[in-house]
Amino acid sequence: MATMGPWSRVRMVKCQMLVTSFFVLLLGLSMATLAALTYYGAHFAVIGHASSDKTPYEAMHRWTFYAGISLAGLLTVGAVLGAAATMREAGGLMAGGFLCFALVFGALVEVAFWRFHNPTQVEDAVLDTYDLVYDQAVKNVSGTPQQQLVAIQDTFLCCGKNSPFSLLGDLEVSLCQGEEAARQDCLVGIRSFLRMYGNIASILTGIGLAAMVYAMLLSSFLWFAIRSGCSLDRKGKYTLSRRAPDCQPQEPSFFRHSPGWPVLQHPTEVDVPHGHLGASSPSGGPQLLQDS
Repeated sequence: MATMGPWSRVRMVKCQMLVTSFFVLLLGLSMATLAALTYYGAHFAVIGHASSDKTPYEAMHRWTFYAGISLAGLLTVGAVLGAAATMREAGGLMAGGFLCFALVFGALVEVAFWRFHNPTQVEDAVLDTYDLVYDQAVKNVSGTPQQQLVAIQDTFLCCGKNSPFSLLGDLEVSLCQGEEAARQDCLVGIRSFLRMYGNIASILTGIGLAAMVYAMLLSSFLWFAIRSGCSLDRKGKYTLSRRAPDCQPQEPSFFRHSPGWPVLQHPTEVDVPHGHLGASSPSGGPQLLQDS
């Protein structure tokens, strides 16, 4: 079996880089969608409206949105730079794409590290907000907290929360009546939703880490290939250089170049054998005759 040459290897890596850039672009769009749902989604928006600026949830909500949008932007820029550098064989663009991939890799490592050491921080912040709204609604049934609590329960399709001692007061029982009483506990419903959302974010984080490692390997290999001159599609660069003023073009000895129009010099008898020199042609130029 014949071994693969360096040109074939570079061509294969270029194809892999284009495919990887496409998947990185899709990953960036997915992260942007996830960040938008985190900030503008109905479940998180209703919790955000019920929380105040002093709660931990509000700060975490903004940080998650800005982090997701920044990662999506870096992924998009890296994918575009990687594809453009592969097509144009530009070392500078390839270095820029590698830098974007490295920044995203570092950010995703931080996210994975934070997720590993604080797996329930988001759940605790959301549940604390719900507990605060629930306690305020129990104390003031006809106020704004009551409306916020109803909005949260209608969004998560839940109602109330179980008492640790299974003893609910009259006001707490009045919050869940009729069909709402058959709904699940809000603490369980909110926790299950957040865990499902967190699992999606963890999957995207893992895919992003693997894709960034692969993209950095491909971009570094192509950068060294471009720097070493292993081009595929280009057969060479040709440039027109200006001729020196004293340099005259080389012409055959049969022709002589004059300052004006080119003049054809008649061959002499020394240059042409006897019998081959004929009369002039009707146009005035020499005519060579062959012996029959």
